[in-house]
Amino acid sequence: MKKEFPYPMLDRIQMIHQINLFSEKRIPFLFIIDYKAENGYVIKQDEINDTFIRFSTNDQSTSIENKSFTWNAKPVSYESYKNKFDSVVNEIKRGNSFLVNLTQPAEVNTNLTLSEIYNFGNAKYKLWLKDKFTVLSPETFVQIRSGIISSFPMKGTIDAAIPNAETIIINDLKEKAEHATIVDLIRNDLSIVVRNVHVKRYRYIDKLVTNKGELLQVSSEICGSLPENYYSKTGDILFSLLPAGSICGAPKQKTLEIIENAEGYDRGFYTGVCGWFDGENLDSAVMIRFIEQQNEQLIFKSGGGITCMSDLKSEYDELIQKIYVQIS
Repeated sequence: MKKEFPYPMLDRIQMIHQINLFSEKRIPFLFIIDYKAENGYVIKQDEINDTFIRFSTNDQSTSIENKSFTWNAKPVSYESYKNKFDSVVNEIKRGNSFLVNLTQPAEVNTNLTLSEIYNFGNAKYKLWLKDKFTVLSPETFVQIRSGIISSFPMKGTIDAAIPNAETIIINDLKEKAEHATIVDLIRNDLSIVVRNVHVKRYRYIDKLVTNKGELLQVSSEICGSLPENYYSKTGDILFSLLPAGSICGAPKQKTLEIIENAEGYDRGFYTGVCGWFDGENLDSAVMIRFIEQQNEQLIFKSGGGITCMSDLKSEYDELIQKIYVQIS
């Protein structure tokens, strides 16, 4: 007999309360929050049943050498994407946003199950919820260590096989503008809850190994000092930063409205955040590289930032390029 998922869905107020309580009492816990920061799970370490939920960090993976791996994606059509892209660009031209993260779902056919994708994945952050979704995310949301909160927005992706790829991505004017906008947004978000906000690293590059080859990804690191009593306010601090700036745009509130009107589907937990509190420190991820189970079909959700300098074909190609899993 199939066992029901045993964890109750919490609303925003319940999640904030639980996170504040567990953090103040130094109780280790896992949290999973949806894109709109309206629903999710907060689960104490001793209540996690790995039959239903698994979470790991730091590239823990199982070898896939003895399994033949197939991966075929059916993205949204170019024509459909163009209509959504055009509506976003029109909003930008009207001055309603500087940057909009436009995402779309794609059907994926693979011989791997969600749990196998989790086991074989080598991403920085991995999450699996039975019969729901798997995340193989390279992007840190925030880390809290010894009273310092750090955010790591990720903006800018290029195929590492392209000649002079690093030079191209670093000098691309559209990518520069997009990254600067997100860094400024994160600085403003952090300034609401912390002191001494500063950019520690700006536009550094990581290399990701995927089933499509190697990619270069551009990120920045922004830090600030938390108040002395932050353990009792961890939930309030986290939710004040949501949704994550890197997956919506700026200005945030108006851009969220533009996304709602343009995308035409429910992101759900995609581009939400998940993370772990170990009793002292907190580490969390933006839930990108996200594969969801809808009945018997797997759906991969992906996207990219649109600015006034965006090119339709380039953005559509990026949307498709990001339909990958970090399995080597």
